[in-house]
Amino acid sequence: MVTDENSDEGVTDGEIVVEEESDPMGVLRRERDEYLRSLQRTQADFENYRKRIQRLQEEQSARAASALVTKLLPVLDTLDLAQAHQGAESDDAKALTASRSMMLDVLVKEGLERVDEAAVPFDPAIHDAVAHTDGDGEKPVIDQVLRAGYRWRGQVLRPAMVSVKG
Repeated sequence: MVTDENSDEGVTDGEIVVEEESDPMGVLRRERDEYLRSLQRTQADFENYRKRIQRLQEEQSARAASALVTKLLPVLDTLDLAQAHQGAESDDAKALTASRSMMLDVLVKEGLERVDEAAVPFDPAIHDAVAHTDGDGEKPVIDQVLRAGYRWRGQVLRPAMVSVKG
């Protein structure tokens, strides 16, 4: 497409404009500006790509960690039951308690929260009511925790199985 310097008709971004040889510096400036815009677009595209890939990797890592912790919850339940049925004086009970504490401490440091409080208001987002007893008519509260629930980095992995009063 051939145009003169004063005419912008029909010129769109990305088209090559052949200028008269009378202003070679103007041609060079326009080419420079076009290359600069192209470079800036490429850099912005690459930065967006890098951020998207980093976000996807973080999400995948979080899903994998959550899946692993979910698989370990039955182990914690078994250790809790064994500790409840074991006498506190035996060497086996001490070893069992130490093993459970070590495992729970590692998981807590990584973001695991145990939901096992009694006498707190019932919250259906973190509690699973399996039994109900009559109360004094106030808001329902947790009477007894039958199985602990867990949150992983703020997300409920398993709701606590509870008996509700009220």
